[in-house]
Amino acid sequence: MTIAPDDAQQGASHLYRAMRDFVQSSDDTLPGKFEITKEGIVHDMMSPSGRHELTTLRLRKRLEKVMPEEIVAHTGEPDVEDEPEGVMRRPDLMVIAEEDMDIEGSFDPRSLIAAVEVVSRSNPGNDWVGKVRDYPLLGIPVYAVFDPRTGTGAVFTDIHTTPDGPRYATRKDFVYGEDVTIADWTIPTQNLPLYRGEDQA
Repeated sequence: MTIAPDDAQQGASHLYRAMRDFVQSSDDTLPGKFEITKEGIVHDMMSPSGRHELTTLRLRKRLEKVMPEEIVAHTGEPDVEDEPEGVMRRPDLMVIAEEDMDIEGSFDPRSLIAAVEVVSRSNPGNDWVGKVRDYPLLGIPVYAVFDPRTGTGAVFTDIHTTPDGPRYATRKDFVYGEDVTIADWTIPTQNLPLYRGEDQA
């Protein structure tokens, strides 16, 4: 049987909405964090550890110290969502203009100045592979990854078109202790915590 493009698109949209409904109904009842990619639902079952949250807090404070007052480093909800692409993500930290937060529902990913992720020990591929693929697809111009497992990270920029879809053209790796530039702002990375053996996320 041949499926017409419009039928396929409607089917994909219906499937995405079904997954989104499941994620929204599960957020308050099941542990961990749910996101949606083209491959399906990503469930990071572990709650973030103290060092994961401390890293996010220190990055937020350092960014907001150097950014103009109208730009914020937001943590928490809502998600960023592109329904036509079938992707819903929840970055650990979103650099966004305060006025662009004044909306109903999910944030438009194209309103983000940057997304920042602190790598989860329980599912590092989600940050290093899945989001490196999804964030340029969503039009997020800068993606910074901090990895407390290794004390390293990378900043991805310069979205360009490839046969596999939009991808970041530039990757700048760093080690903790170096200054890192995220969009227009440079912050130190000293004193960011590392995971130890007992950390789970």
